[in-house]
Amino acid sequence: MRVIACWVLLAAAAAAQERYAVDWHKLEPEVLANFTALLKIDTSNPPGNETAAAKAIQAVLEREGIPCKLFALDPARANLVARIKGSGAKRPLLLMGHTDVVGVQREKWSFDPFAAINKNGVIYARGSRDDKPHVVAGMMTLLLLKRMNVKLDRDVIFLAEAGEEGTSTYGIDYMVKEHWPEIDAEFAMAEGGSIVERSGKPHYVSIATTEKSPQRTRLVAHGPAGHASRPEMANAVVHLAAAVERAGNWQTPMRLNETTRVYFQRLAEISPPALAARYRDILNPAKAAEVDKYFRKNEAGHYSILRTSVVPTIVNIGFRSNVIPSEGEAMLDIRALPDEDMTKFVAELRKVINDPAIEVIPPKSSARPVAAPSRIDTEMFRVLEEVGQRMFHVPTLPNMMTGATDNAQLRAKGVQAYGTGPIVSPEEGPLGGAHTDDEHIPVRALMGLMEYQWNAVIGVAAAK
Repeated sequence: MRVIACWVLLAAAAAAQERYAVDWHKLEPEVLANFTALLKIDTSNPPGNETAAAKAIQAVLEREGIPCKLFALDPARANLVARIKGSGAKRPLLLMGHTDVVGVQREKWSFDPFAAINKNGVIYARGSRDDKPHVVAGMMTLLLLKRMNVKLDRDVIFLAEAGEEGTSTYGIDYMVKEHWPEIDAEFAMAEGGSIVERSGKPHYVSIATTEKSPQRTRLVAHGPAGHASRPEMANAVVHLAAAVERAGNWQTPMRLNETTRVYFQRLAEISPPALAARYRDILNPAKAAEVDKYFRKNEAGHYSILRTSVVPTIVNIGFRSNVIPSEGEAMLDIRALPDEDMTKFVAELRKVINDPAIEVIPPKSSARPVAAPSRIDTEMFRVLEEVGQRMFHVPTLPNMMTGATDNAQLRAKGVQAYGTGPIVSPEEGPLGGAHTDDEHIPVRALMGLMEYQWNAVIGVAAAK
């Protein structure tokens, strides 16, 4: 009976998508005009200046009769909320994208990072991947809902948020703490996933259902100061170097969760025989250790999603070549599994370092809250699967992000939040991706995200 109900639900969603079909080729110039306008607004964080982007979005939406609200802890760093009302038969759907971007080293770029250069169908600009595609997708979705007079069972809310790149106090934290009724929803779609291609063809749709938690931890070395002409056994530099090496080489325990287990199961089903065998073996306790060893050397992403990872990133010690410093520190970027007991983990880290000259100082609190993964048995996830199959003829894989997003704050409030994204081709490598020099996105990748999000919104929110 449950299978029949699910089939009926998906059939109704597909019918709604056909009823509200969009001519994407005709719409492309408008999408690109709005996208490039956003990219040309320098919202580098710090300082952010997201209000400039929020007001640009507001002007576009209100010109077509969609009211907007601005909420700002800092006048220069506003968040925008817009809403298309539904019947209220179901709880709202939230679409979210952040307007701030990371900074740039202009001398490293081949193009002006805020000129939004379109070269051979590829747009080069800071924010072209992270995260202005989701911002323009949210804008265009609301515009289309209004223009097509779509009958909705749910309100569809769009949040263009500030501060995602390390200053969430001004963005999602502020909205959750001070203005939660404005964005309260059953489901959310934001950044974190992708439509993965192999050899130029869609391979699978990756939907982020959970993410690791940043737990940045300091190692502080203490020792006597001295003249560098006299070797000192208690040299803080030597102790810190040894501690960093032990922490960085620590192979933390491997374990699967619901998301990663389903991910490897489904990945095996669509992979060539040799890869499929490896992905199945990671699920087999008798063979998992050998595969994990392979991942450590060859597939850093897969190695990371199987554990709480520890990566040294900053070392700061000494000020003169002829002085032994009395103190120095190193930063460990620890990315914890959602269910990690950090008190026990830090205690184990101290044992691994095993040096009384080293003080291990965990963060007082996590940069983002820890929450249970979003479920894969919801109406939203089933619609995402149906859209991926219908558009690209590929399966959908739940994924655990090794990075962090503001979906964490939504999940902590009970929202079933899912990370989506544009088309990516891993074979092209990381160059031009999020946070890199010459960040860019092919127009077809942007339009693929637009169409995918539209079909998902119609599938889960339109009246059946």
